Amino acid sequence: MAFEIIRNDITKVSADAIVNTANPRPRIGAGTDTAIHKAAGPELLEARKKIGDIRPGEVAVTPAFKLDAKYVIHAVGPAWQGGDAHEEETLRSAYDHALQAAVDNGCESVAFPLMAAGSYGFPKELAMSVAIRAFTDFLLEHDIQIILVVFNKSIYELSGHLFDDVQAFVDENYVDAAHNEEYYYKNDLPYDEREYRNRRRMEELYDRRRWQDQEDMVCGSAEIVETEAAAVVDSWDLDDMLSTSNETFYQMLFRLIDERDWKDSRVYRAAAISKQQFSKIRCTTDYQPTKSAALRFALALELDYDTAQQFLATAGYTLSRSNATDTIVEHHIRTKNYNLVRVEINLARFQLPPLTPPTRKEKE
Repeated sequence: MAFEIIRNDITKVSADAIVNTANPRPRIGAGTDTAIHKAAGPELLEARKKIGDIRPGEVAVTPAFKLDAKYVIHAVGPAWQGGDAHEEETLRSAYDHALQAAVDNGCESVAFPLMAAGSYGFPKELAMSVAIRAFTDFLLEHDIQIILVVFNKSIYELSGHLFDDVQAFVDENYVDAAHNEEYYYKNDLPYDEREYRNRRRMEELYDRRRWQDQEDMVCGSAEIVETEAAAVVDSWDLDDMLSTSNETFYQMLFRLIDERDWKDSRVYRAAAISKQQFSKIRCTTDYQPTKSAALRFALALELDYDTAQQFLATAGYTLSRSNATDTIVEHHIRTKNYNLVRVEINLARFQLPPLTPPTRKEKE
């Protein structure tokens, strides 16, 4: 299971199924419908004519013909009439039926536009909110790759309640440090090297503390010595606690699952981990995750900030304010908004790499 949001022409995305925002009549409509029919060739319209009318909220499936997909799922969304004509419920029905049609046809991946947000006049914020809820609910029950394809740059610039609080948190807390961490997939250090570097940092810190203690005892005032000594004692207490903690990431992960009395499926689906991957993790007691996987597990387990930091530390990571991705994840944890789909959309809005590794390539 995974979710991606990408900015591209949906006709150039490779997926098992591509969802078309179809005209309810068997004719070519505007926007995405026009682009998909043009890329698929005239055979698509002929197949669409055989289906006939499609009611708003319903879907139909045809071959994809010249598209890089197996199927086109023709989904009819509602035209916006002010919000009092059950438009939101109808749009949600279109998403639900399209997702189910993809599964029923054996698809492992499905690409969506942001339905009804173009010529149908649906408010973009509400359209995005409906899509997020539909994707989230479906991914908790099914293993499938969902790709939300947006073409208009304005989708990334949505203001409103979906993103304003995230922007404010990032503006207030993100520090663009010179030693900012690199992207997660290319630069995750092996665990042994991370452990070595962390140990070296601790040793350097101890050396500086000892040197400062000696200097203060010779040259400094009694007050300074007393303050420094207290700080060193406190820090050594913390260091002792950390050094004597033998719980590994694997142990803490499954302890937290057991304490919550949750099914494995709830956790691995919320973390965008496949059933097969999670089964391997269950059998690998020395499992060391990438940082992206550790963050997804922290979100899936719905950890508070302090517990999340402790959880990440068992794998040699931390949430850092000098990393924009970490700052966004921290915001979601502090506000108890653990929805991975929302996290990925916010990361895409800030043009940051997703936590979920992409599995599909777009055509040039």
